Amino acid sequence: MRFGMAPSPGLFDLDERYAVLSKTGDPLEQLSTVVDFEMFRADLDAVLRRSDRSKGGRPPMDPVLMFKVLVLQSLYGLADEQTEFQIRGRLSFMRFLGLELHGGVPDARTIWLFREHLTKAKAVEALFARFDAHVKERGYLAMGGQMIDASIIEAPRQRNTDAEKDDLKEGRIPAEWAAKPAKLRQKDRDGRWTLKRGRRKKRQDGSLMIEIATPAYGYKSHIGADRRFRFIRKWAVTDAARYDGRELGGLLDMSNTASSVWADTAYRSAKNEKRISQGGHPSLFPFGGKDCALKTQNQTS
Repeated sequence: MRFGMAPSPGLFDLDERYAVLSKTGDPLEQLSTVVDFEMFRADLDAVLRRSDRSKGGRPPMDPVLMFKVLVLQSLYGLADEQTEFQIRGRLSFMRFLGLELHGGVPDARTIWLFREHLTKAKAVEALFARFDAHVKERGYLAMGGQMIDASIIEAPRQRNTDAEKDDLKEGRIPAEWAAKPAKLRQKDRDGRWTLKRGRRKKRQDGSLMIEIATPAYGYKSHIGADRRFRFIRKWAVTDAARYDGRELGGLLDMSNTASSVWADTAYRSAKNEKRISQGGHPSLFPFGGKDCALKTQNQTS
């Protein structure tokens, strides 16, 4: 029995799949209609200071496309490697980024370098503040409460000697790196190690299973998003070892007209509770095990 080759997908097949995505309510399509990402191009070009392409080499990825990649990472809590994989495998991601099926896709290293440029230039906050302002101008006001969360963004692991590690811990640049500028540019001195903890599953008798933690090197993406529209309102990037609770104050959006804020228990501490209550912010109380909710003091828990 002879089996023929499966027919290659055509243009109409792809259009039909996109139509199904639209019909089922693709949130990324809605985001594309609300935000004109081209408005960020001039600012991105100024920050990145792109090198002269006439010098040869592979041309850099479009900066607007890369900024949209960071938006995807924050919305879905993806590490760089996971982001590359999901872009290749999800039609909704490809359509949002304007990529063709057989076109190039930004790899994990390219994504990391782009975010590193923006972080060092301290441009992330300004870019997302403009993003937020544009969303509000289009009538998408923050009225559905807030979600605060952090996701680990893994970076290429550094293979440093013990002496180099000691220098970095003390805030020094290893002598060999300083003597070789090319090597220094390839070294990540800002990332840190942490443990990624999975959710603890329950046994049939109700007891919790052993928690599994895996080491990870890189950074943390901290976001504050409104629950109704899932739009990012606040964003911060730190090393992966950063304690989540230290970022809470900068992630709260006081223009959000709803009272509740949903966050992981990692954000709960006596210091945070005191800070937000003194500032007229919502107070912290536990909700549903791992999650926490913040509500105004005149509400009942």
